[in-house]
Amino acid sequence: MQIEKAPTLTLTPADAGAAQSVSAEGIWQVHALAQCGKIKALTRTFKTLAPRAESLTWDLSAIETLDHIGAQMFWNAWGKRRPPRLTLAPNQEEIFRRIEAVKDTAPRAPRRSPFQPVIELGLAVHKFGEHLLSFVKLIGGVALDVVRFARHPALGPWREISANIYHAGFQALGITALVGCLIGIVLSYLSAQQLRTFGGDAYLVNILGMAVVRELGPLLAAILVAGRSGSAITAQLGVMRVTEELDAMLVMGISHGFRLVLPKVLALAVAMPLLVVWTDAMALIGGMIAGKIELDLSARYFLHKLPDAVPIANYYIGLLKGATFGVLIALVSCHFGMRIKPNTESLGHGTTTSVVTAITVVILADAVYAIVFSNVGFY
Repeated sequence: MQIEKAPTLTLTPADAGAAQSVSAEGIWQVHALAQCGKIKALTRTFKTLAPRAESLTWDLSAIETLDHIGAQMFWNAWGKRRPPRLTLAPNQEEIFRRIEAVKDTAPRAPRRSPFQPVIELGLAVHKFGEHLLSFVKLIGGVALDVVRFARHPALGPWREISANIYHAGFQALGITALVGCLIGIVLSYLSAQQLRTFGGDAYLVNILGMAVVRELGPLLAAILVAGRSGSAITAQLGVMRVTEELDAMLVMGISHGFRLVLPKVLALAVAMPLLVVWTDAMALIGGMIAGKIELDLSARYFLHKLPDAVPIANYYIGLLKGATFGVLIALVSCHFGMRIKPNTESLGHGTTTSVVTAITVVILADAVYAIVFSNVGFY
């Protein structure tokens, strides 16, 4: 629909000795451009004029009103600089001066340095060192809190410890039992397939017992607790940071380490060995079931053979692993929980990073135990 004083462009042919000129009239404001439906047509016209914009004479003095949208259309057609022959009305000068200023201060695309890989490596090392220093400080703080707790046990956070044992230990019995039993069934079934080929059916107890008691039981329990309880610990501390409860505790003189970190560390140090025993038992039960089905090994034979197949030192190593893994999971979870910033994006990122780091640390610790105790627990 045509409206009065619609924006128009008039191209005047070149006269003798004079360049071709472009005259603009009407209302060059966003509402007028949208109402008359001329934006697409004017854009096409500007595209045809853009290659020879500097050779044309531009006269904008007849424009009644001009806003930044209309001025930007001319500016883009001019190649983002004023043409040599340009006539403006006095009130239009300020608009184009502002557009020029924006052009001059427009951010440029960052140039990639040839040393960018080295820079990124340095930043990663610096970030790792910062995390490591903060983690060491956290360990030192927990050690001091343990001494304080040992000196004044009556003033210790007993309720917090009990609550964390319940949440991290008792409530994890179901998932650890299910996963442990399934892993025992799978391991026993696959081992039976190979042992039947070589006539070594009786050695199923040895393979299953050593694998579960020494390695799989502690590792499975730790990974499940890291994913379940570790994420919960980080999220809890992160939410307390977002809701400013941590700041309120400091104002009231309540120590974060003594009331929040220490109970979680002690609770997981107590709960994890118990979960390891539980996971071992469920995995061995699953292995018994598969052994009975595949190799017709009775449960009585399995239980009679197990003490001889697995030396007692392996049980102690498994319990020690469980306590160590529990402490590491609690420390890593609390470390990332305390570093969360008061926003939801940091909360999600911190929780994810905490779980991944806790599982990685647990596997590294398990590798260290495998090297240190390589000559322990074997006949």
